[in-house]
Amino acid sequence: MSDTSPAPLASSVAAAFGSWTSPITAQLVASAQVTLADVLLDDGEVWWIEGRPLEAGRQVLVRQRHGGTPDDVTPAPLSARTRVHEYGGGAALVLHGTAYFSNFADQRLYRLGSDGMPTALTPASEEAALRYADGVVDSAHRSWIGVRESHRAGDAEAVNEIVAVSLDGGDAGRAIVRGRAFYAAPRLSPDGTQLAWLAWDYPHMPWSAAELWLGEFDGTAVSNARRIAGGAGESVFQPDWSPDGLLYFVSDRSSWWNIHRRNADGSHTNVCPMAAEFGRAQWSLGMSTYAFLSAQALVCAYIEGGVGRLARLDLHSGTLHPFELPYTEFSAVRAGGGKVALKAGGPATAGAVLVIDASTGAASVAWRGASAAHEAALQGYLSAPQLIEYPTPQGTSAFALFYPPENAGFRGLPGSLPPLVVKCHGGPTSAASRSLDLRTQFWTSRGVAVVDVDYGGSTGYGRAYRERLKGMWGIVDAQDCAAAASYLAATGRVDANRIVITGGSAGGFTALRCLTHEDPAIRGRFRAGASHYGVSDLSALAHDTHKFESRYLDWLVGPISDVQAYLDRAPVHHAERLSVPVAFFQGAEDRIVPPSQTEKMVSALRARGVPTLYLLFAGEQHGFRQAQNIERALEAEAAFFKTEAFGTGAG
Repeated sequence: MSDTSPAPLASSVAAAFGSWTSPITAQLVASAQVTLADVLLDDGEVWWIEGRPLEAGRQVLVRQRHGGTPDDVTPAPLSARTRVHEYGGGAALVLHGTAYFSNFADQRLYRLGSDGMPTALTPASEEAALRYADGVVDSAHRSWIGVRESHRAGDAEAVNEIVAVSLDGGDAGRAIVRGRAFYAAPRLSPDGTQLAWLAWDYPHMPWSAAELWLGEFDGTAVSNARRIAGGAGESVFQPDWSPDGLLYFVSDRSSWWNIHRRNADGSHTNVCPMAAEFGRAQWSLGMSTYAFLSAQALVCAYIEGGVGRLARLDLHSGTLHPFELPYTEFSAVRAGGGKVALKAGGPATAGAVLVIDASTGAASVAWRGASAAHEAALQGYLSAPQLIEYPTPQGTSAFALFYPPENAGFRGLPGSLPPLVVKCHGGPTSAASRSLDLRTQFWTSRGVAVVDVDYGGSTGYGRAYRERLKGMWGIVDAQDCAAAASYLAATGRVDANRIVITGGSAGGFTALRCLTHEDPAIRGRFRAGASHYGVSDLSALAHDTHKFESRYLDWLVGPISDVQAYLDRAPVHHAERLSVPVAFFQGAEDRIVPPSQTEKMVSALRARGVPTLYLLFAGEQHGFRQAQNIERALEAEAAFFKTEAFGTGAG
């Protein structure tokens, strides 16, 4: 935080909502946007991957030796980030002090030992055509086994396989499982004789119909491969082996992602049946919501009632023993040697590497996104989220996180209400974050309320809630976002005449869809909008996007042959309905939602004289990772909404 940041005032001053001064500047937000891509645990040492905006978004592998000072492991300019499925994940693993990771620039697989010198295991490929992720080490056969995605010239589309790469280096990997559109999570049994993995095909996404497969493995080939769970109507997540050689996995066959065990006789047991989500939407590889403490117990993260929890699970009784922690979001769960390491976040913590003694529950923070002094300086400026449930036009309930304005130095003018920013999360099969996000606090500390909407289709509320969006993208999400704004205005919490909407990626589509909606009550709810690398042309997206999402619209909208549905819901084809100012923010190297998507919409609006802001950021892909771009985008969005929507006195 800058030395010029004002200290909280002894008594609050009455001032217009939206005009309050705050130490949470765009510069602070950008510099604090260090992300945690993964947490790993190896022989009692905790490792993690930090995404650093101040290093142009480089992802750095960091190690903490037995509670000591963390050290960077990957030397610059190496960046532990893979582009498999474009969203990456599972970029690194560590075994007995040796790290194996994918490097972003060339996508080659590297080994990094105690000498600190990285060694490339896979050969260079033209334009980084070979990508690697989500691996395990087969020590008996000196191989790295994981997912390889090939983008070789001449192939009609990317080819996904499970391959074995020699730890001695020199080869691009030998395919041991192939023939399906997508693969994830290859996992070796403790004795190395069996391999489990996930697979799915078009038009499915892993959260709609991922299959669990099992085969015998001799170090060279897989035999007797058979599907043992998953398929149409069932999503399987995170297969893993217990220390006594039983295969566990998360399945939503009960309509909730619960943990299941494959017993020795081949039968399956739901080890803890409950209306809670122990799984997540697999947007990235290498995700982990549970880890084994022993053959009798594991530690697991789950979402119940919209709130994230962490607990020890007794595998015989199915009893959960929650840890008492000040966090509401947990991921990257690892365990070993009586220790648990994971990523945790909460209302006052953006993201921390948490280490827990499994026997006592005592927790310590190995790393946090901000220093303790930094967090203390923001006390009095942080708005705590309130989970709200509200009615929708379909006669069901939807959910959202509401953040009222909060600033110890200010209060609103008597009789006034704050403006509202409606935030649409991406995905759309995803969810609003339960961790501290300084981008949200940037608004609330200035006297602007924020509502982060978990519209129908969001995760965390069971399969039926996710499937509210099946075939209904652009309908249910738009209605739920507008309904959240209407609910907050009707209950007297926000100013009904100063509501704006913003979103990134799929959330950008939802924002634009609201602003171009055929129902004037929906589009008339908002005074302005912003789209961050958002979708505007559904047909173009179906034809231009990357392989992983190339058939996602079949589920979200319908088959591409249903031309009318794609035209009806695409904002670019209804720009004539849009009459309020809109800001657009786009990465020049985005291959998920290419710049052409945004530029079509910008051109259509400018041709009609609609006030439009367009910022194109060189060197950025899908989502901004460079500090100067994060800062510029936030400042520009704030200035745009101040001028175009919040009115006199807003800032």
